[in-house]
Amino acid sequence: MTRLVRLVLLVVLAAAAAAPATAGRLRITVYAAASLTEVLPRIDPQPRYDFSGSDILAVQIREGAPADVFASASPRYTQDLFRRGLVEKPVTFARNRLVVIVPRSNPARIRAVSDLARPGVRLVVGDRSVPIGRYARQVLARLRLTAALENVVSEEPSVKGIVGKVALGEADAGLVYATDVRPVAAKVRAIAVPARGQPIVSYEIAVLRGSRHRAAARAYVARVLGEVGRGRLRAAAFLLP
Repeated sequence: MTRLVRLVLLVVLAAAAAAPATAGRLRITVYAAASLTEVLPRIDPQPRYDFSGSDILAVQIREGAPADVFASASPRYTQDLFRRGLVEKPVTFARNRLVVIVPRSNPARIRAVSDLARPGVRLVVGDRSVPIGRYARQVLARLRLTAALENVVSEEPSVKGIVGKVALGEADAGLVYATDVRPVAAKVRAIAVPARGQPIVSYEIAVLRGSRHRAAARAYVARVLGEVGRGRLRAAAFLLP
C-alpha cells in the first residue's frame, strides 16, 4: 500500500468516524412549548421539533418518548422531570408576559383588561392544565376579574389555539403571551395587562437523561443559551433572565 493510498484511507476513516456525531446532531429531537414555535427554529433549524402544550410533552417524556431536549413554558414540568431523574438540571433561558388580544375589527369594543368581564364578551383561554391557562387565571385573579371566566367560550390545549380562534374572529378576546402577537399582527391587536396583574412566566430547558445524543443535545442547549440564542429570543420579544 502506497503512502498516498494510506493517506486517502486515513481521511476516509476519519470522515466515517466523524459522521455519527454529525448525524447525531441532525437527528436530535426537541420537545418545546407551542409559544416557542417561531423562535427556536431561528436559533437552530436542524433539530426535529415537536411543539405542543408543555403538559402534554411532559407526559410523553414520562412515558418514554424519544426526545433529546425539553423546553417548557413553565418550570413546573422541567422541575418535575428533574425530580424524577428524567432530565439533567434545567436552566431558565427566557421570560415572557401576558397580553390580551382582540381581532383587528374588535367587534366587542374591548379597550382594557377589565372589559373581559362585560356580559356577552366571548373569551378564549388556555386549559387550566397548560401554562398559558394557569397564567391567564392568575392575571384575572390578581386584577379581581375572575367574573370574566364566566365569559369563556373555549379552553384551548395550547396558546396557538387561542391565537387562532381570535385571529379568525371566533372569539372576542384571548389571553396569550406577548411573543404570540407578532406572527399574527395583521389580524389581531394587543392590549397590555397591567404590571400588577402579570405572573412570573419563566421558560426552562433541559437535556433528557435518556437521550442517545446527549452531547449534541447539550450543544443545542448551549446555542439557545449563547449569544445567538439570546439575540433571537430578544428579537422575538422574549425577555431574558
